[in-house]
Amino acid sequence: MTVGTQTNRRWWALVAVALGTFMTYLDNNVVNVALPSIQRDLQLSIEGLEWIASSYILVFAGLLLAGGRIADVVGMRGVFFGGLAVFTVASVAAGLAQNQEMLIGARAVQGVGAALLTPASLALLTQLFPNARERATAVGIWGGVGALALAFGPLTGGWLSEHASWGWIFLINAPIGIATAVVGFLSIPAGRRGTSRGLDLPGLGASSLALFALTFALIEGESRGWTSGSILAGFAVAAAGAIAFVIIESRSANPMMDLSFFRLRLFTGGLLAMGLWAFGVFGIYFYTAIYMQNVLGFSPTEAGAAFVPMALVMAVMATVAPRLEARFGAGRTVAAALALMAVSVAGISSFGEGTTYLDLLPWFLVYGVGGGMLVPLNNVVVGALPAARAGIASGMLNVSREVFGLLGITILGALLTNRSNAATGSELHRYLEGYQFSLVVAAALVAVGIPISLWALRSVKPADEPTAKDEEPMLEPA
Repeated sequence: MTVGTQTNRRWWALVAVALGTFMTYLDNNVVNVALPSIQRDLQLSIEGLEWIASSYILVFAGLLLAGGRIADVVGMRGVFFGGLAVFTVASVAAGLAQNQEMLIGARAVQGVGAALLTPASLALLTQLFPNARERATAVGIWGGVGALALAFGPLTGGWLSEHASWGWIFLINAPIGIATAVVGFLSIPAGRRGTSRGLDLPGLGASSLALFALTFALIEGESRGWTSGSILAGFAVAAAGAIAFVIIESRSANPMMDLSFFRLRLFTGGLLAMGLWAFGVFGIYFYTAIYMQNVLGFSPTEAGAAFVPMALVMAVMATVAPRLEARFGAGRTVAAALALMAVSVAGISSFGEGTTYLDLLPWFLVYGVGGGMLVPLNNVVVGALPAARAGIASGMLNVSREVFGLLGITILGALLTNRSNAATGSELHRYLEGYQFSLVVAAALVAVGIPISLWALRSVKPADEPTAKDEEPMLEPA
């Protein structure tokens, strides 16, 4: 096989990996605006409705580290296709569900598929593109596709639930999954089996228990009460699981995660910066969407469509960001990204009643620029660990994103509620007091990532020029 053919196959493999990522990111937020339609058709209880939205993210976040470890042991390619198959089949089952039990179960199985597929996707890019500059470009494109899913999820969910059937928000994954499998089978070379040995079942069990419990407590805390027995128990189990994980990993002869990784400034600082990004993104999407509907009178579809320009800018900037990183370094690029996001959130916080979409749009676009510029951070975090641990590094990166994203929704929601309850005046005025205050806090927390990025990522060198040594992919030809 010629070098040119291998190069073309690598870029087609990127298409498959990006499509797989798009599917899982889309399902993170496609359901929310379709929930009223699902509730009417299936005559759901409120508890059932909540679990349709929560079961996916609960299983997804809970098993991400397990998925990363399995990818390191079994091999990226096999885990990618395995996760893709599970996710696609579960999506069809969700689209055809006739009752809440079937739908909740299918959503949970989707989470299993996504937890395998997502860490393997990013880790595959490190093997397909060993050349630093090509890999930076590939991660930029991958990140841009993921950014599109953040906005097209609410838009797709709203449009399909209004004009077709809510089942299609899941069924559309079937043709995407089949296309991804075909393109991936023809373009992703057969990889070497992972060099990591053993799954470290005690470590997998402890980490999954901790993440399950933490995710459950964050999702259910608002509705059940933060001081309720079940939520306090959830946090207690999460803490116990985390402590057990540290003890197990420190004593294991073959740990799933070497705890010394956390002493690496690039790894720990990069995870924290990614978490602060997710804190802002998840919180802004969630509460600004509510603000546009409850205060400005947008329909669900209109609220979803309002984020599309932001996502398009984010996707474009994700492909440009590697060039900025090559010129200015990862630390400055990520710090500038977080600064733009913080400024944007602060700007959005100044709006209340009588606001038009054109008033918000410039701030949305600034936010999109910042969000897209943060994409090089994916490459930095995964590259901070040995290649044999790319799966677990990708898993940690996604755990940081998911958990901090849930924290964003949870903390901002608690601040919004407390501030609203303390305010006086009409119900709308009190709501806006809480909403605007929560965004100011969000802007401040995102801004914390600026000095962290400048410190943690200061030693990351720009992508090197291609060399003969790294022209070939680190996957064996099929």
